[in-house]
Amino acid sequence: MSVFLPTLKQLQYLVALRDTGHFGRAAEACFVTQSTLSAGLRELESLLGVVLVERTRRVVRFTPLGLKMAAKAERVLREAEELANLARAAGKPLSGELRMGVIPTIAPFLLPRVLSRLREEWPELKLYLREETSGAACESLHRGHVDCVLLALPFACGDIEHEDLFDDRLMVAYPRAQAENLPDVVPSSAIDESQLLLLEDGHCLKDHALAACNRPELRAEAAMMGTSLHTLVQMVDNGLGVTMLPQMAVDAGILDHTDVVARPLAADHPSRRIALVWRNGSPRDKEFRLLGGALRKAHAA
Repeated sequence: MSVFLPTLKQLQYLVALRDTGHFGRAAEACFVTQSTLSAGLRELESLLGVVLVERTRRVVRFTPLGLKMAAKAERVLREAEELANLARAAGKPLSGELRMGVIPTIAPFLLPRVLSRLREEWPELKLYLREETSGAACESLHRGHVDCVLLALPFACGDIEHEDLFDDRLMVAYPRAQAENLPDVVPSSAIDESQLLLLEDGHCLKDHALAACNRPELRAEAAMMGTSLHTLVQMVDNGLGVTMLPQMAVDAGILDHTDVVARPLAADHPSRRIALVWRNGSPRDKEFRLLGGALRKAHAA
């Protein structure tokens, strides 16, 4: 008795529809027409003899079995991709396509200085970048949407391997008038919790900053309202408070054309660790370590 086996394309359609909740957007994600995607899913349901998706004019609702199938399909697709990666890793390293997630507190400050050097060293590498907050980037990694992530550690990112790149010092940013009365290195005890501005939840830099200060009251009192480091700098420049910045942002010129001054933070752990992370057990482990070494070298140049 023959058993019907879903195609990888049908599984891709199913996962895309679950992720987007919309036939049109799912079709765009799969680079097919909506009618092609819909027909593929109907064929899947017909050959399996089950209903996976309830269709109405306004809502796409997965059945309980449909959700289980989509979760399993995602794992199958990831394994299929790992087969291709295994073959690629056995060939020429750092060639072809590679999808890398990058968090917003790293991307605009590190990438401009390292990507050109990376292209010179590995001209056959086609690097596709995806900027997301730390939690979203780790989720994308484990769902197979990206191959690796440039992340700031420590951060709970699941079952991963990593290659440390460098330490990034935390700085305290003040309006210039306030900074005149501060020492060259600012102790965490000198930070006024009622004036501290931090990034909103979802950015690991907020947790790194609070952990470095080791002052529990800061977590309760800090005004976590910035959507980006550039926004925080503008708020400080307008006298609304003080904030904490990574040194790579300061070195990249984030304070240019402002009246904001940044001083190093004095603390037991005043730095975050920049690392390249990837899924544990990936067949491209050696390739990612090679990429990490290339990024570390490009940063130090």
